[in-house]
Amino acid sequence: MAGCRASSQCCCCKFCCCCCGEHETRTPEELTILGETQEEEDEILPRKDYESLDYDRCINDPYLEVLETMDNKKGRRFEAVKWLVVCAIGVCTGLVGLFVDYFVRLFTQLKFGVVQASVEECSQKGCLALSLLELLGFNLTFVFLASLLVLIEPVAAGSGIPEIKCYLNGVKIPGIVRLRTLVCKVFGVLFSVAGGLFVGKEGPMVHSGAVVGAGLPQFQSISLRKIQFNFPYFRSDRDKRNFVSAGAAAGIAAAFGAPIGGTLFTLEEGSSFWNQGLTWKVLFCSMSATFTLNFFRSGVQFGNWGSFQLPGLLNFGEFKCSDSDKKCHLWTAMDMGFFVVMGVIGGLLGAIFNCLNKRLAKYRMRNVHPKPKLVRVLESLLVSLVTTMVVFVASMVLGECRELSPSSRTRNNSLHLQVTEDVNSSTKTFFCPNDTYNDMATLFFNPQESAILQLFHQDGTFSPVTLALFFVLYFLLACWTYGISVPSGLFVPILLCGAAYGRLVANLLKSYIGLGHIYSGTFALIGAAALLGGVVRMTISLTVILIESTNEITYGLPIMITLMVAKWIGDYFNKGIYDIHVGLRGVPLLEWETEVEMDKLRASDIMEPNLTYVYPHTRIQSLVSILRTTVHHAFPVVTENRGNEKEFMKGNQLISNNIKFKKSSILTRAGEQRKRSQSMKSYPSSELRNMCDEHIASEDPAEKEDLLQQMLERRYTPYPNLYPDQSPSEDWTMEERFRPLTFHGLILRSQLVTLLVRGVCYSESQSSANQPRLSYAEMAEDYPRYPDIHDLDLTLLNPRMIVDVTPYMNPSPFTVSPNTHVSQVFNLFRTMGLRHLPVVNAMGEVRLHPGGGQRSRPDFPLARCC
Repeated sequence: MAGCRASSQCCCCKFCCCCCGEHETRTPEELTILGETQEEEDEILPRKDYESLDYDRCINDPYLEVLETMDNKKGRRFEAVKWLVVCAIGVCTGLVGLFVDYFVRLFTQLKFGVVQASVEECSQKGCLALSLLELLGFNLTFVFLASLLVLIEPVAAGSGIPEIKCYLNGVKIPGIVRLRTLVCKVFGVLFSVAGGLFVGKEGPMVHSGAVVGAGLPQFQSISLRKIQFNFPYFRSDRDKRNFVSAGAAAGIAAAFGAPIGGTLFTLEEGSSFWNQGLTWKVLFCSMSATFTLNFFRSGVQFGNWGSFQLPGLLNFGEFKCSDSDKKCHLWTAMDMGFFVVMGVIGGLLGAIFNCLNKRLAKYRMRNVHPKPKLVRVLESLLVSLVTTMVVFVASMVLGECRELSPSSRTRNNSLHLQVTEDVNSSTKTFFCPNDTYNDMATLFFNPQESAILQLFHQDGTFSPVTLALFFVLYFLLACWTYGISVPSGLFVPILLCGAAYGRLVANLLKSYIGLGHIYSGTFALIGAAALLGGVVRMTISLTVILIESTNEITYGLPIMITLMVAKWIGDYFNKGIYDIHVGLRGVPLLEWETEVEMDKLRASDIMEPNLTYVYPHTRIQSLVSILRTTVHHAFPVVTENRGNEKEFMKGNQLISNNIKFKKSSILTRAGEQRKRSQSMKSYPSSELRNMCDEHIASEDPAEKEDLLQQMLERRYTPYPNLYPDQSPSEDWTMEERFRPLTFHGLILRSQLVTLLVRGVCYSESQSSANQPRLSYAEMAEDYPRYPDIHDLDLTLLNPRMIVDVTPYMNPSPFTVSPNTHVSQVFNLFRTMGLRHLPVVNAMGEVRLHPGGGQRSRPDFPLARCC
């Protein structure tokens, strides 16, 4: 068997092992930023505090005991509990979205109400500086509070989508799904959006939903230790990650009113392991979140409880040409050429955005993060100060007075009534006469959602100069803002910026080419899709999200083509913004596929030679030594192979127990048939029972022992371990160091520590049958935070006691042959969500030679080549 294990100086990328020495006390991120790695494109070395999820089930004796007690009735009840929990996750995620939306609206209306009244008054008295100070007071206060919350829980910064993407792909980031993170995220994004930063509240909804999905099924929290219920279900990483998938999808569904898009988001950007049953649950969770938010928002905002008028936090409204314009069409076949060109430009702009943001992130990691935490707060306040100044000055100075379209003033049919009211009520008339509006102030001096509606549905014209200035200013400020120490989303700022770009294209086509038939709202939507696709590089899920948000299926083809073109163009230059930040954080995230050159390697070429293992029966002193001197999260259970075993069995109970275990695990074809016959006795067929009884009666026990001894003497199977207490010595020869080892299973670190904490052991004078047995519930009681070996009180342990690990190991993990191609190893490793992948030869032996060893997913990092 082999695998790959993490040492303090080794990292592995795409299954390529390489060593990187430590440089003083600098973090891997700082080393890369300071240019102390081979190439700049090598990015950041994976950090040591990232671990993998144990997605593969451990089929040990306690788990089999649970399966034995499981019948169809209990199975249906367990499945019903899953559906109830999934529904609860969706409802809670919708309520979180309602809370954020309500207070963002409240604070934003308060701020803009006070400032707008001051501007109107001061425009007559000449005291606009006072209005600016009022706006600065509101924005700086809100942003300061958001930054303080990030200081309490640093992982609450940003949108959280890169981290949740890593979690769904099997990488556990510390603190990412804690209750404290949720509280800081929700209140932080509330203050950052109300503070006028160019951030959105929709992106953090994904993170918030994921935290709800992770915590709600556990019925306990480390932040609130007194809140604990005896709920024995879902105590594994496998179940937890499934609920996190549902919560993340519910976050997208609540943000955009797109339950199908949320489901596809977790499928496209998230989980590498998927099944049909999970798809239904995730979709049901997304639907629950969407309709919960819709029900309460419609009731709170309009007083019509049960009307379901507002499906998501971001409402694009209905796209429809004016009744007075008979030549208008939403889009035509001729427009497809313009959409493709817009996709190309959107991909280029997205690549520029990602490149600039990456450089800013590296600058922050080198010059801001190493300094006291107060510097991060000051940076956020600086961004808020500059943003507020730009918004105020641009609105007062750079805007033009444009006439409102007559259709905007007169349209009042039911289909457009609400959107028209929102659009008309959000126009700003700073320094403009009646029936006109200030186009720059209308875009800058409004919530971002209202500005998007203006660009999508305002029939009045926006000046091309205004749109160009707005696009440039917003593009640069949004790029600067994403990455500061506040909770922030990226979807809405990019959508607004792209909508301005699309509206600018429509104005130019109308004014200079004379294409009067085009619908400006369609071009604004395509521009938003092009820029968003160029930045985030999502295709399937983003297409469905935008279609569901617009409620217009005819936009499906142009949106899909635009997103595909934008992604292809952007991918030519760099990666998506979320993948870039995953790399900058040093998260060991596997790519979707290996490179072509990797197929020249086999599993035997990438194995780690220094294997750390345990025996079926091992003394406590050996286990403590192994656990304290290594950082591996799983250990192969092996026995060694030597001759003259009978001499070593004399007078040594430990060695005798290991040899007996080895003999009991040897199974001939006749033994396999006997085993099958025993299992067949449980069938109701009397004919099968009679056949089994006759077969067993014909067996001779003595003959069975003779066959077993013949197999041992003929070396059809390896010999067992002889020196379980002896550690490898530097004086050993190569043959002694790399003796053949027979692989029996895997035992997790958490399981070994649990056995030691609970005193599961027996003395050498006793039989292993006297060892206490732990149930599955007892083994999983401390999940997800198992005890640490360094916190164990060694004075309570007898170092000479023996631990029988065989009932608790996984005897049948996924394994591969040494000749397996790396691409096959990679596919098995990624698609099955594995953390450990033993490499076992045809004889069932652990491949232990200078080119082999053990591989474990990301105990050691699996991200990029060093």
